[in-house]
Amino acid sequence: MTIDHDSVPRSGGPLSGPRRPGTGLLDRPTGTAHTRTVSAPRRQRRAVRSRLALPLALVQVDAIALCTSTGIANRVIDPAAPLDPLLGVPAVLPLLLLLNLAGGLYRARLTLSVLDELPALTVRAVVATAFAVTLAGCLDGRWPDCGPATPARLTVLLGAQLVIASFGRGILYHLVRRIRRGHPSPALVLGAGLLGRKVATVLGEHGEYGMRPVGFLDADPPLLAGDTGLPVLGGREVLEREVRRHRVHHVIATAGAADEAETAAALRDAARLGCQVWLVPELREYGSLPAAPTAAGDHLWGFPCLRVDRPAMRRPGWAVKRALDVTVAAFGLLLLAPVLALCALAVRFDTGPGVLFRQQRTGLDGKVFTVLKFRTLRPSNEHESATRWNIAQDHRMGSVGRLLRKSSLDELPQLWNVLRGDMSLVGPRPERPYFVMRFSQAYPEYADRHRVPVGLTGLAQVNGLRGDTSIEDRARFDNRYIESWSLWQDVKILCRTAALMLHPDGS
Repeated sequence: MTIDHDSVPRSGGPLSGPRRPGTGLLDRPTGTAHTRTVSAPRRQRRAVRSRLALPLALVQVDAIALCTSTGIANRVIDPAAPLDPLLGVPAVLPLLLLLNLAGGLYRARLTLSVLDELPALTVRAVVATAFAVTLAGCLDGRWPDCGPATPARLTVLLGAQLVIASFGRGILYHLVRRIRRGHPSPALVLGAGLLGRKVATVLGEHGEYGMRPVGFLDADPPLLAGDTGLPVLGGREVLEREVRRHRVHHVIATAGAADEAETAAALRDAARLGCQVWLVPELREYGSLPAAPTAAGDHLWGFPCLRVDRPAMRRPGWAVKRALDVTVAAFGLLLLAPVLALCALAVRFDTGPGVLFRQQRTGLDGKVFTVLKFRTLRPSNEHESATRWNIAQDHRMGSVGRLLRKSSLDELPQLWNVLRGDMSLVGPRPERPYFVMRFSQAYPEYADRHRVPVGLTGLAQVNGLRGDTSIEDRARFDNRYIESWSLWQDVKILCRTAALMLHPDGS
């Protein structure tokens, strides 16, 4: 559970910042990618099928390589023995595929090279084989037999597997390059600056990347933007129209756009539309840095290039996150029923009838829902409930209310919101529509917090950004959580929240 509300930034008139059109939750243009249409899912399905073609082919190559090398090893070492030619494949194959998947060896890349992947393939093949042999020895009869674990057999197995896998990948990559040259996918370049123009020129001259630039997106392009022969189509407001019009599959965001905040927002909109998004940073040394856990590094004719992962809610693990939410919320409501009953009785005696406090909050995609909490203070009227920021130091709050707030027990009814799907266990903290409107006007990134369901706790809260802290900092942490989301990150946040509840401060 979290510590309750956030607060206004400490300095600089937090709610009086300049309004930037198109950046707030309530300012999104009608034609932008945030507005979901009937054809968007169809485009996303086509894009998913296109992206899965190469990874699935690579999986088949690795499976064929392992099966063939196992048969070779079994026959070369002892041709007369009545061994199954595929002995050991069921034990090693699942481990090998999982390790390759976790290592990013099945990701679609711009630059395809077998030699670049060979060290990673070798390490994972050795680890998978050693692990399978160990399991077969420890779980005798309960794990598929790996066959004789002699040094000679394992050496032949690994050597043949790497040779066959490399040969198969080389042929596959050659075919992929030919297909890319013959059928390039339309691409949009975000940013018509010098770097954007160079990237567009490279894509036009090198068909092996499989992209055909159709134009630039830049709200305020430089005067020389048209020297590549490509049109400047407009700003972020035309993104969805151009994606539909040209059937764009790739969007490349480059540094040097006139309005980088708008470019970042357009990048997120492109991901929502199902486009594959690439980021070309201006810092060339970026190519020497390790790739982020949720992204893959690559290069585009020498320009460092980052493949931006799919939005959090479209990743395979998101279904597991929702299942975890439902399970924890359901068991939590059952196990904590006595605590809920005691809290309700205490509130009833302290503040009178109406133990639950209902308030409008903004959730996923800006939709408003009713959040439930135990009442710790009875507001004077609805206006005060909707617009008063923080009641932690209100003199009208009784001892029961202070105890509930300090221990975060007043948040327990929100488990029902989690069970209903209004909220998640982990996510950006929900706020009232009045403050969402004002913060979105002052801080361009605030509205982007609503790309995922709101949560009981979040990355901002466990980093101390609760109570009287900066709204700008909290929005930055919330967006960082969304862009780097993983199930393990949720587990870490829940563990840190539990630790914070042992030292509550009531904020």
